[in-house]
Amino acid sequence: MPGDSLNVHLNTKATAQNTYDAIVVGSGISGGWAAKELCEKGLKTLVLERGKNVEHIKDYAGTEKDIWDLTHRNKLTAEDKHNSPIQSKCYAFDEVSKKFFVNDLENPYTQVKRFDWVRGNHVGGRSLMWGRQSYRWSDLDFGANAKDGHGVDWPIRYKDVANWYSYVEKFAGINGNRDGLPQLPDGEFLPAMEMNCLEKHVAARIKESFKDRTMIIGRSANHTKQIGSRGPCQYRNKCHQGCPFGGYFSSNSATLPAATATGNLTLRPFSIVLDVLYDKDKKRATGVRILDSETMKTEEYYAKVVFLNASTLGTAHILLNSVSDVFPNGFGNSSEQVGHNLMDHHYGIGARGEYEGFEDQYFYGRRPNGIYVPRFRNIDDNSKRTDYVRGFGYQGGARRDRVDSAEGIGIELKEKLTEPGNWMMQLGAWGEHLPYYENKVTLNKEKKDKWGLPTLDIDCEFKENEKIMRKDMAESAVEILEKAGLKNVKTFDNDPAPGFCIHEMGTARMGRDPKTSVLNGNNQMHDVQNVYITDGACMASSACQNPSLTYMALTARAAEHAVSELKKGNI
Repeated sequence: MPGDSLNVHLNTKATAQNTYDAIVVGSGISGGWAAKELCEKGLKTLVLERGKNVEHIKDYAGTEKDIWDLTHRNKLTAEDKHNSPIQSKCYAFDEVSKKFFVNDLENPYTQVKRFDWVRGNHVGGRSLMWGRQSYRWSDLDFGANAKDGHGVDWPIRYKDVANWYSYVEKFAGINGNRDGLPQLPDGEFLPAMEMNCLEKHVAARIKESFKDRTMIIGRSANHTKQIGSRGPCQYRNKCHQGCPFGGYFSSNSATLPAATATGNLTLRPFSIVLDVLYDKDKKRATGVRILDSETMKTEEYYAKVVFLNASTLGTAHILLNSVSDVFPNGFGNSSEQVGHNLMDHHYGIGARGEYEGFEDQYFYGRRPNGIYVPRFRNIDDNSKRTDYVRGFGYQGGARRDRVDSAEGIGIELKEKLTEPGNWMMQLGAWGEHLPYYENKVTLNKEKKDKWGLPTLDIDCEFKENEKIMRKDMAESAVEILEKAGLKNVKTFDNDPAPGFCIHEMGTARMGRDPKTSVLNGNNQMHDVQNVYITDGACMASSACQNPSLTYMALTARAAEHAVSELKKGNI
């Protein structure tokens, strides 16, 4: 069995060369933070990335071009859609950014039920293409499982993470306002971006019309002030193509350079982690085994502590593939929870309408951020619903389109086409997905990928609670926009499958009981104390806020714990 293959390592030169204090698997948002924190605390750290290297600025080719300078005017080709039928459906996939997305033909998986798995296998991972919305969770979220009985109780509460939110926000650079909302705690913010005239109007009307709702400017990881050598944001709204100005947080622009500056970082791309090595006598992980995706040779690396940050499904794959006589069903899986409790936010539903007015006003620039209506359902007794649990928030914004049609030819037509049309506004909902044990991933050893490795079968769906919530999502959006004075308000429902929100969570959840969870309150594996998991796999519930800021805070917190435990000799 691979997990038992080297319970005792000879002290050879090769072994010494491949030995580090810490190994981090993955270089995305959480992996970058793990690298930064461990390196800054003095640990010689190896970061293993399964994809190619992406160097900040150098490898953002194309983002400096205007649409008319691109061969396909930033549109997708038939080949793009053929090679990446799933990735190409993502809003961030275009002629320039497509190099940051996987080729679906080379990276197959089985959709037992439809699941759109959007991936970026390269240094920086999806931190290059993410939507940058950055919201804290509150005790409403961390206490939800215990309150309504879905999933297992989080072993932490907001007070355990609050200082770590502050810590990562100051470095990551989050813009926003201090809005004083208990369900959406304030953070350490850069100056907020500004709403346009219609958004300000709608926000004021919401305040007048509803006691339980408010609309704020979004909180995003775009830098409205310079942070060291990063930023400020240039309002180009091309973030997903890579930002040569360092105008938003990514591993490539922020955490990995910080780790490199310590002299303690070794970054190894093209390194597909196959399994975690385990010493059953010491009950500790000794390192990992990789496949070099260029040479197709395997190699082993050793460390005192291992951080798994390969993404929710990537980490699940590694755990399930790491079998031994101690862990026949997957590494650290005595609870039989590894691969289960998969979640994603359900979204793609809301309403939009037109506004008659503000004809003399427009907006400047391409603000890479929108508005946010924080959760207002099931917060207290006054907002409690009897038909579903948990809640949702809205993201969206207002804009002024061009005229729908114009008559004439030549100069006359061109001039008319430059005239702005009516103002419009859209609200799109993001809803919480409950943790269901039967929503799961399993290894398929018959269906192999490009490298001959097992693939994943993904069996995940939205259930009755989510479907009932969606009715309220649409109806409440209409109610808000109509109260704000918009006309021709209509609902929409794109009905996207799980995965497409790209907020997949679960598969190695935190919990208080080793019998029902994989990780403890410090993100340590219950079964193997020197392995930490701080990517989306660790989440015990999904809340309705974008989760990446919480991954950052949990990672920094876990790194502090790991180094402390190393110094004490506990791991």
